[in-house]
Amino acid sequence: MYHTILFDLDGTLTASGEGITKSVQYALARMGRPEPDLKKLELFIGPPLTEQFMQYAGYDYATAKQATGYFQERYETVGLFENKPFPGVGRLLQGLRDSGRTLCVASSKPERFVRIILQHFGLDSYFAEMVGAHMDETGSHKDEVIGEALRRLGLTDHRAGTIMVGDKSHDIVGARQQGLPAIGVTYGYGTPAELEAARPLQIVNSLAELRDFFAADKA
Repeated sequence: MYHTILFDLDGTLTASGEGITKSVQYALARMGRPEPDLKKLELFIGPPLTEQFMQYAGYDYATAKQATGYFQERYETVGLFENKPFPGVGRLLQGLRDSGRTLCVASSKPERFVRIILQHFGLDSYFAEMVGAHMDETGSHKDEVIGEALRRLGLTDHRAGTIMVGDKSHDIVGARQQGLPAIGVTYGYGTPAELEAARPLQIVNSLAELRDFFAADKA
């Protein structure tokens, strides 16, 4: 049985796209590169922001860090709360915890934001640990976040029975780099093709399917 479950946050537990894309849009406008189409900015959901600004806009590192600063300027006051849990998340987490499993959040967003979001929605009590990056984005690569989660949980040398759940390819790849299997969820912001290419243990299309996966996972 999988006794420890690591969850991504954005696109896995909460529908955070509005707050993230609008904050990216704000940052790009401040940088003199307006982008009216929020859909085009969904690629910023999940990965480290500075790297995404470099990739999307062709910025060098220093310029991308400036854009990230503008992002945080809006996100930490407004964008954090342009967000909501997916329907049924609380029931899923309650059921998993009641079955004796240990739950943890492992997100590439700054840990301060992770904690504020989970506390705001009353979800923090379900998790033994809530792990994210530093505010300067160090430790933000998914394998680093997962490694830190394992360290805090005391599982660095005992990884069997631990699994990652996420909606983007970097969740799956990061888990594999840490020797863990992963479940890809298609109801978030990653595409089915992206998830299939990353080769997770399982792909599920809804929270109900995710719940069924763990219900069938018996000791």
